[in-house]
Amino acid sequence: MRNNIIAGLDIGSTAIRLVVGQKIANESGEQLQILGAVIVPAEGINRGAVNSIEDATSAISACLEKAERLIGVPVQNIWVGINGPNLKCEKSQGVVAVGRSDNEITEDDVNRAIEAAQALSVPPNYEILHVIPVKFTVDNQEDIKDPIGMTGVRLEVETLIIQGLSNQIKNLTKAIYRTSLEIEDLVLSPLAAAEVVISSKQKELGAALINIGSATTSLAVFEEGELLHAAVIPIGSEHITADVAIGLRCPINLAERIKLDFGSSRSEKYSKKDEVDISDLAKEENVGEESMVISKKYVAEIIEARVEEIFEKIDNELKKIDRSGMLPAGVFLIGGGAKLADIVETAKNKLRLPACLGTNKNISLALDKVNDINYLTALGLVAWGNQLTKGKKGSRLNWPGGGAAGKTLDKVKGWFNSLIP
Repeated sequence: MRNNIIAGLDIGSTAIRLVVGQKIANESGEQLQILGAVIVPAEGINRGAVNSIEDATSAISACLEKAERLIGVPVQNIWVGINGPNLKCEKSQGVVAVGRSDNEITEDDVNRAIEAAQALSVPPNYEILHVIPVKFTVDNQEDIKDPIGMTGVRLEVETLIIQGLSNQIKNLTKAIYRTSLEIEDLVLSPLAAAEVVISSKQKELGAALINIGSATTSLAVFEEGELLHAAVIPIGSEHITADVAIGLRCPINLAERIKLDFGSSRSEKYSKKDEVDISDLAKEENVGEESMVISKKYVAEIIEARVEEIFEKIDNELKKIDRSGMLPAGVFLIGGGAKLADIVETAKNKLRLPACLGTNKNISLALDKVNDINYLTALGLVAWGNQLTKGKKGSRLNWPGGGAAGKTLDKVKGWFNSLIP
C-alpha cells in the first residue's frame, strides 16, 4: 500500500496544505482515490520563500503528523509545489539530426533535442526547474505535438524553460529533507493546479489559471494544450487586508474579517448611504470600541484599487505573449484571495476575458473538503504525481526535464545525508 501513496505538499505564505491520494486497482485499471487533506499555519515562509529553515521544518512536520494520524499510513515521498516571485520563464530552441539510418524519429532523438534546448545561458544564481516542450518541427513540417515514429532528417524543438533561484530551491528542499520526507520533484504551483482545474479542451483553446495567494499571485497560461507562459507577481490578498487596515485605521485581524464579511471589489454597486455596524465583529476580535460604523462603499473602493492593480499586472504578463484579451476559454481564479466577493466580475472587466472560480474537474472525490478553492494546488500536485508515475508514453508530462530540479535535489540530499552521523 505504501508504494501507491501519492502526496502533494503546497507550501504557502500563510498555510501549508497536504493532500494524500492512493492508487487503487479496479476493473477499469488504476484509479486515484484521495485519502485525506490537512492544513496547518505556515511558519518560516515569506512570499513563497523560506526565511527560517527551523520554523519551516517544524510547520511541515506538524502538517505531516496531522496527515499521518488522519489516514493511518506513513507518508514517505512527496510532490512539492514551488511558487516564488523570482521565477523566470523563457523560450529556447534545440536542433538535432535524426540518428537512425532509416530517418525514423525515436524517443532518443527527442531527448537529445530537448537536452540541446537546455544549453542556454542560465544566470549563475538560477537553475532550471522545468523544461517543457511546446512544439516540434520535423524538416519543414511545423507544430507537431509528438514526433516519435515520424520520418525526417532534422528535428527541432521549441521549449519553455522555467528557472528558479538556486538558494530558494535549496532552502525549501533542506527544510523538507529535515522532516525525513523524500522529494519526488518540485513542480511550479500554478502548473500543477491547472491539472485539476482546466480541462484539456480548454487548454487547447487557450486558458489561464490565476492563483491569488496571501503574498503572491501566480499565473499559468495555456494554449494548444501546452504551457505558453508562467509568472509570479509579488502582490496577494494580504496586501488588500493591509490596505483596509490602513484605510479604516483598525487592527489587521479586524481588517481581514471586514474584508471577508463586507468587502467587495466593485464599489459602484454601493451608494454612500450603505453603512454597516461592525461593533459585534470588533468585540469578537477584542478591539474595544463602543460602536463602529463603516461605509461599505469606502471599503469596496479600497479593495477595488488593489484588486485592479493585481489584474493589471496579470494583463501586462498576457501582453508580453500577445494574449491580452485573447484566451477564448477564459481565466480560472483559485487560492484564498479568490474568495473575495465580486472578484470574478472585476477579472472579467479588467482582463476582458471570460472568468470563473476554479473547481476540481478531473479527479472524483469522496471528500468535499478537498474541493475547496484553497486545496486545488495540493490536489493538482497529487494529480501531477499520478500522471508521471503512470509514465504514459508520449504524454507531455513524461518528457525529460519535467524533473530538471532532480539534480539539485540529489545534491542537497547528498549534502544532507553527509551531516547525519
